[in-house]
Amino acid sequence: MNKKNIWIVGHKNPDTDSICAAIAYADLKNKIDSEHNYIPKRAGEVNAETAYVLKTFGVEEPDYIENVGTQLKDIVYTKTMGVSGQISMKKAWELMKEMKVVTLPVVNDRNKLEGLIVTGDIAKSYMDVYDSSALSTARTQYKNIMETLAGTVITGNDHGYFIRGKVIVATGSAEVTRAVMEPDDLVIVGDNEETQLACIEEGCSCLIITNGQAISAKVMTVAVKREVVIISSPYDSYTVARLINQSIPIKYFMTKENIVCFELDDYVDEVRETTAKIRYRAFPLLDENQNYVGIFSRRNLLDTQKKQVILVDHNEKSQAVENIDEAEILEIIDHHRLGALETIAPVYFRNQPLGCTSTIIYQMYQEKGVEINPTIAGLLCAAIISDTLMFRSPTCTELDVQAARELAKIADIEIEIFALNMFEAGSDFEHKTEEEILNQDFKIFRLNDVSCGVAQVSAMSQSELEKVYNRIKSVLPSILLKKKLDMVFVMLTDIMSESTTLVYCGESAEELVKDSFVWRGEMEDSVIVDRLVSRKKQFIPALMKTLTERLN
Repeated sequence: MNKKNIWIVGHKNPDTDSICAAIAYADLKNKIDSEHNYIPKRAGEVNAETAYVLKTFGVEEPDYIENVGTQLKDIVYTKTMGVSGQISMKKAWELMKEMKVVTLPVVNDRNKLEGLIVTGDIAKSYMDVYDSSALSTARTQYKNIMETLAGTVITGNDHGYFIRGKVIVATGSAEVTRAVMEPDDLVIVGDNEETQLACIEEGCSCLIITNGQAISAKVMTVAVKREVVIISSPYDSYTVARLINQSIPIKYFMTKENIVCFELDDYVDEVRETTAKIRYRAFPLLDENQNYVGIFSRRNLLDTQKKQVILVDHNEKSQAVENIDEAEILEIIDHHRLGALETIAPVYFRNQPLGCTSTIIYQMYQEKGVEINPTIAGLLCAAIISDTLMFRSPTCTELDVQAARELAKIADIEIEIFALNMFEAGSDFEHKTEEEILNQDFKIFRLNDVSCGVAQVSAMSQSELEKVYNRIKSVLPSILLKKKLDMVFVMLTDIMSESTTLVYCGESAEELVKDSFVWRGEMEDSVIVDRLVSRKKQFIPALMKTLTERLN
C-alpha cells in the first residue's frame, strides 16, 4: 500500500527550533501512525548554528520546499502509453477506441515525446488524402500495409518500406496497366495472372492481391527473383483501395511543432491559466528528465489532491511556505502569538506559552509513551537551548529548562559546553553575505497597513556583533525595498550580557523604537536596549503596542 506523504515544515528563514521540531515531530508521527509517511521539510536555508547541530548528531538537513501549491503530479492524470511513430493510422485508431482517448502521444525508443496524434488526424488520413504517392512519401512499412489490410505476406520482406512510386488499381487489361504503371509503383490487382506478371515485369515494388486469391507458382517465382513484395488480402479491390491509406505511419500526420506540454512539477494554478488560452483538449506530461509520463485534460485540473502539511514553530501566513492557502493544513504546533492563518477545515492546533516548540514536541513524546532516542533528544535539546538563549530569554519557562536537562541526559551532552560551541558556530559570519546574515532569522509582522521586518542575530561576544553592525547597516534600505516593507529592524543580541543593539531603517522607525523602549548608547540608526533578548515576547509586543496607540 502506498502511504500518503505528509510534510512537516517550519517557517521561512528557519532557525534551529523550526528545523529540529520538524525532524523530531516527523519521527514521533511515524512511530504512532503507520498509515501515513511523515516527512520533515525546510522552507529556507539552514543557518550555521543549525548546520552545526545537525552535523553533531549525524542528521541530514531536510529537503527544501519553496511552494506547497498543488502541482500536476498531485492530479489524477491519464497514464496513456506512448506509441511509436511507425504504427499505422488504423492501429492508432484501434488503440484510441480501446483506451477511450482522443489523443495519443508519440514517443521514441528513449521515451522522449516526438509528437501527438488526435482523432482529427485519423479523419484527415481517411478523407483528405488524394495524393497517390502519399504512402511512399510517408515511407510506409509493408508490415503496416499487411496489418491494415488483414493480409499475409506471400513473398518479400514485410519489414521493408515502400519508399518510391504511387499506388494504382489495376482494373483493366495487362496492356492498360503497363501504360499507367511506373517502376516502383504499388499495384492493387485481382486474380489475373497476366496482369500480375505484367506489373512485375514493369518493375513494381509491391503487389496487393485482393479477395484472397491464390497466386500461381510462376508469379511467385518471378516475384522472388525480382524481390517484389506480394501481400494477399481477403478484401476486395474497393475495400483495399479505401483502407490502404490508413497504413500510413502516424508520424506522417502527427503534430510535431509547437506542442504544448507540461512537467509534473508545474503548479496547477499556472497551468490552468495557460491551458485556458489553448484550443487543445489534452496535454502531455513530462518528468524532470523530459521523459513522457502521461496526459491530462482541463477536466483533470478539477480533480486535484492538495498537499497535506503540518506546520511547526509558526502560525502566520507571512512566515509560511509559499501557497500555504492551497495546501491542506492538518496540524499546527507552535509557541508564538496567534497570527492570521485561515484553514478550510478544523485542525489540531497546539499552542503553548513556552520558550520553544521543541519543548512541546518533547511533551508529546511523553504523552504518547514513545521513547526518545539520543539523536532526537540532542536535536530537541539544541532547539530549546537556541530558542531560550540558554535559558536567558524571558520566554523561557521552567518546563523548557526541565525538558532540556532531561534531553541532555538522553543525548549525553553537557548543556553549557554544547551551548557555547553551538552559539560560536552560529556567530561565524565571516563567510556570509550581508543578506545571508539578515535572512538566517528574519520574520515579517503586520499590524493593519504597517509591515515590519525583524531580523535577530545572536552572538556570544559584543565584538562579533560590532562586525555585523558595520556590515549590515548600509544594506537595510535595499532590504526594505526588496521585501516591500515599511520598516526593518535588526536585533544584534549579546547573549552573555543579555542586551541588544537595535538597528532600524524606514520612515518613522527611529521614532517608533525610541517610543517603545528604554534605551541608551545611541549611535547612527541604532540604540542599545538592556535586558532585551526576545523578539517574540519583548520586542514585537512593545512595538505593536506603540503602533496600536498611534493608530487609535
